[in-house]
Amino acid sequence: MSFEMFSAAHAAGLAASVIAVVVIIVFRKQMRQPKLNWIVRYGLALLLITCEISLQLSYILEHNWGIGSMPFQLCSLMLLVSALLLVTDRKKLYDAVFFLGSMGALQAILTPNLDETFPHFRFFHFFIAHIGIISAALFITAVERYRPSFRSVLLAVVWLHALAIPAAVVNIVSGTTNFMFLARKPGTASLLDLLAPWPWYLLQLEVIAFAIFMLLYASLRLLDYWFQGESK
Repeated sequence: MSFEMFSAAHAAGLAASVIAVVVIIVFRKQMRQPKLNWIVRYGLALLLITCEISLQLSYILEHNWGIGSMPFQLCSLMLLVSALLLVTDRKKLYDAVFFLGSMGALQAILTPNLDETFPHFRFFHFFIAHIGIISAALFITAVERYRPSFRSVLLAVVWLHALAIPAAVVNIVSGTTNFMFLARKPGTASLLDLLAPWPWYLLQLEVIAFAIFMLLYASLRLLDYWFQGESK
């Protein structure tokens, strides 16, 4: 059976995403306690790394590994950067995870580029990995109390273009891959269907990405104002 958007399987994935977000927000203060903080931080990092390793192993075991299996999709890259952020706590990585990770993973969960449905391995991997990325960004923001600045928005734009360069090079060299959807729109339904044909939608995405970054930044600032935020 193939995956269908807004099916029961999709609803379950969306529900799991909401539960993860709510748990981190509600128990954010408890997660600041050293022992629990260590468990959640490294447990989440281990989960993200395990997701990528298991995906690569699945390609190998199915004799289906190729250049398209390389982790050059935006969310694949953000998965690795998120794990690194959790382990190292480096502030410079936070800008990429908060803006690119949140944006990419949320869009992926809302409009999954997924062929297999429940109970296939790819279904579980897809939602666990993307929920993990969102959870990492939220953990560092809500639990560790990091906050982006306007400069972070600009750095996120730089991050986006820096990550797009190797993805675009591989797309051109291989002629078959479509990392970060730079070569064409995804085959499944997505928000990109609302945009102009290639290559013009790439220019539109520049504007949309910046607008989303600003929306995320403004929303967090507004939440901090309402709830007397706890910045680090």
